[in-house]
Amino acid sequence: MDVHRHEGRTALVTGAGSGIGRSTTLQLAQEGARVIGCDIDAAGLAVTAEQLAAANVTAELQQTDISVQADVDALMETVGDRVDLLANVAGIMDHFLPLSEVDDETWNRVMGVNLDGVMRLTRAVLPLMQAAGSGAVVAVASEASLRGGSAGVAYTCSKHAVVGLVQHVAYFYGPLGIRCNAVLPGPVATGIGATAEPRSPWAMERAMLSFAVMGPMAQPESISSVISWLGSDEASNVNGAILAADGGWSAA
Repeated sequence: MDVHRHEGRTALVTGAGSGIGRSTTLQLAQEGARVIGCDIDAAGLAVTAEQLAAANVTAELQQTDISVQADVDALMETVGDRVDLLANVAGIMDHFLPLSEVDDETWNRVMGVNLDGVMRLTRAVLPLMQAAGSGAVVAVASEASLRGGSAGVAYTCSKHAVVGLVQHVAYFYGPLGIRCNAVLPGPVATGIGATAEPRSPWAMERAMLSFAVMGPMAQPESISSVISWLGSDEASNVNGAILAADGGWSAA
């Protein structure tokens, strides 16, 4: 951690109420950024606030459903006219439901958070970054962005799509001084919670074959450190990268 890495910058972090989002909020605040952290989970944000206070740093925390445009608009009013780094961290699982069993409610909710939320926040900050002539967007995709056997259909499709969004932004907005990269975690100790509970025994049994080559469980700090680096000047020549941080799972 470099306490001056993001000094004087404004960072916006989704999923700040738990796991990787909470760790990213804490790290960027400790590295000098003004941090606005959002999450749908008010209780989780309260715990984040306690950890910020314990670390003697601050962040502006706001309850937000990133799948709802009105919530995103309200969040951007808090942010103001500058965002140097957007960390799209928020995400949910899909109960490992395969295509023949996925219901519309699960599909729409997973896409709403994992893809639409990333799109809405990135769309909101791009004009600010264009006006500044610089900016960095980091999206947390997944090892599931690279294969079809490590989650259900909704999660897998959403994370593949996030990679496409990242590459689009990198290509079209790179010449304007805006970088966009994806970090792909494997197993991480996060608050993704009940949405990871399997509902299809046979599909989960099939997924376990993929898990046989899975790396060890990582802590959120292992991913927030990558997000911080990708959003910093140290990564100034990194744009459009699809960076695995999965303990070697993608190498298997």
